[in-house]
Amino acid sequence: MSEDLEVKSKKAKVKSEEKSTKRNPQSQRLPLYENEPQSLAELFLQAFEKHNLKNALNYKKQGEWHAISSAEMLERIENIALGLNALGIHKGDRVAILAANSPDWTLTDAGCQLSGIIDVPIYTTLTDSSVCYIINDSGARVFFLDNQAAFDRLRAIFSECKTLDKLIFFDGESLTAENAMTLADLEKLGAELKSEKPELLKELIENIKINDIATLIYTSGTTGEPKGVMLSHGNIISNVIDCSENFAFSEQDVPLSVLPLSHIFERGAMYLYIFYGMSVHYAESIEKIPENLREVRPTIFVGVPRIFEKVYAKAKLKAVEAGGLKEKIFNWAIETGKDFARRNDKKQSIPVLLAIKHTVADKLVFSKFREGFGGRLRFCITGGAALSDEIFLIFTGAGVPIMQGYGLTETSPVITSSNPINVRLGTSGKPIRNVKVRFASDGEIEVSGPNVMQGYYNKPEATRDTFTADGWFKTGDIGEFDADGFLKITDRKKELFKTSGGKYIAPSPIEQMIKGSRFVSQVVLVGNERNFASALIVPSFEQLESYAKSKNINAKTPAEFCENQMIIELFQKEIEEKTQSLARFEKVKKIALLEKELTVEGGELTPTLKVKRRIVDEKYKDVIDKIYGEM
Repeated sequence: MSEDLEVKSKKAKVKSEEKSTKRNPQSQRLPLYENEPQSLAELFLQAFEKHNLKNALNYKKQGEWHAISSAEMLERIENIALGLNALGIHKGDRVAILAANSPDWTLTDAGCQLSGIIDVPIYTTLTDSSVCYIINDSGARVFFLDNQAAFDRLRAIFSECKTLDKLIFFDGESLTAENAMTLADLEKLGAELKSEKPELLKELIENIKINDIATLIYTSGTTGEPKGVMLSHGNIISNVIDCSENFAFSEQDVPLSVLPLSHIFERGAMYLYIFYGMSVHYAESIEKIPENLREVRPTIFVGVPRIFEKVYAKAKLKAVEAGGLKEKIFNWAIETGKDFARRNDKKQSIPVLLAIKHTVADKLVFSKFREGFGGRLRFCITGGAALSDEIFLIFTGAGVPIMQGYGLTETSPVITSSNPINVRLGTSGKPIRNVKVRFASDGEIEVSGPNVMQGYYNKPEATRDTFTADGWFKTGDIGEFDADGFLKITDRKKELFKTSGGKYIAPSPIEQMIKGSRFVSQVVLVGNERNFASALIVPSFEQLESYAKSKNINAKTPAEFCENQMIIELFQKEIEEKTQSLARFEKVKKIALLEKELTVEGGELTPTLKVKRRIVDEKYKDVIDKIYGEM
C-alpha cells in the first residue's frame, strides 16, 4: 500500500520523538509499591509472575463462556510482539486498532507494549472520514480490524490511507482484502521468530523507556478536528497504580468490561485488572449487559453515568407498570434510600425509625435491585461525564456504592477519584496520589503530575496552548475544592454561555437537575446570546407510554407525544419542580421535545457520550429559532 515505507517510518519516528515534550518526569513521583513496573511491558510481566490464573480473560461465544489462562495470555502476547517485529514493525512505529472489546483487542495492545510499538485505538462508531484522518495523521503502518464486515464498511478509505502496509483481522473468516492476514497468522509468525531468536523479545522489552510513547489516543472532541494525545508508558502506569490506592483490589475481584477499550478510561481499568490479577469478563454487547451481569456476578463494575441512568429508568418503569401498591412501595423505598444515603454522606447518625425503614426497603426492593447486578458488587466506578446527585443517592442508598472520578484523555485519565474511604455527594473525589490540582483566576482546573500527557501528536501549537507558562495542563473545566479538598466540577469553560442580558449560565448542572425527572432521557440547554435559557429534551418514551395510559392521553408515536399539549405541560411542571433552587436568570423558560435520541452515529454525541453542543445548535437550528419566535 505504500513505497519507501522503511524510510518514512524512520522519519516519522524521529518526528514523533521530537514532538514529545517529556513533561512530568517520573523521578518526581512517589511510588506506592516496591519495584513498580517502569513500562507497560513490565506491568504485564509482573502480573503474570504474581498471578497464575486459569481464567484471566473470559469471553462468551455461541452461548458459552470461554477462558484464556495467564500462561496462554503471555504466550500469545509474546507471539504478537514478535510477529509485528517479523513484519518490520519496530519501536516507535504506529499500528491502529478498530474493533469491539474482546480478548484479541487486549492481547494485541499488550503485544504492542512488549515491543515498544505505539498503538492507535479507534472508536468503532467513528465515521469513515474520521478513521481515515486518524490513520493518516498517526502514520499507522498496520491496521487491526474485527472482521471482513468492518473492512467492507471502510473499504472506500483504504486508497486514501497511504502509510498502511498491512491489514490484520481478528476474525479471518471469508477474507477478501488485499495485503491481509489473520491474528492467528501473525502469532504463528511470531512463534517462528521466537524459536529463531529466543533473546530478541528480552532485548525489545529492555529497550523500552518510561517516557517512551505507548499510545496515541485521538480525542473525540466536542469541537474541532481530533488531536492525537501522546501518552507515555510512565503516564499510564503512574495512573493505574496511583488511582488504585484505597480500593483494596485483589485476585478475588471480578470485573465486567463494558466501555470501549478505545477509551483510556476502560483501557486503564483493563491494565489495573490485569496488574491486580483479576478475572476479566467481556460483556457481549450493550444490549447483553443485564444478562452478563447476572451470569458473571461482578464485584466491580465500571461504567459511564448514562448506563446507571438507564438501569434506574428501567427499574422505575417496571414499578410504574406494576402500578398500585408495588409502585408506591418502590417510590417509598427509593426516598428512604436517598434519605439514608444523604445522612451517611454527611456523617450524620441514622435515626432508629429510618434504620428500620431502610431495612424493610432493602428486603422489599433493594435486594432485588442488587441482584440485577449479580448480587455481589463491592462498588461501581464512573467517569466520563457528571453523575447526578439523584443517581448517586439512589444507588448508594440501595447498597450499590458509586465512586465518581474526574479526568481527561490528556491525564491518562484520572485526576481525582472517590474511593471507599473518601467519597462525597456532588463531588468527584480528591486528587489521587502524585497529582496536583490548582485553579486559574477564572476557576479553570489546572493539573500537574506524572499522568499528564507528553503533548498532541504533530500539533506543537495546540500543545503549547494547552499548558501554562510554568507547565501545568489546562483542563478547560471550571471547578473548586470544598472545605475538605473534594473537587466539584461546575462546568466546561467553553460551554458557558451568556444571555443577551449579560448573564453567564453553566448548562451542565442545570441539565443534571432536569435529568432527575424520570420522563427525561436527554436534555441540552440552549440560549447563548438569547434573552433567556431554553431546553431541548428527548423524552423517555417508555415512561411516557406508561403515563399516557394512566392519564388516558391519546398519544402513541414519539411525534404525537412531542406535540401533545398535556405532555408538554407535564415537562414544564417537572422542570419547574427540579430547578426551584436556580436563580431567576438561570430558569428554563421554554422547551422543545425531540422525537429522536441524540446519538454518536447521528453526530450529536462524542464516543464517550458527551454532547457536541455546536452540532446540536446547527442540527436543531430551526427548532431553537422557533422557541425564540424567530421563524
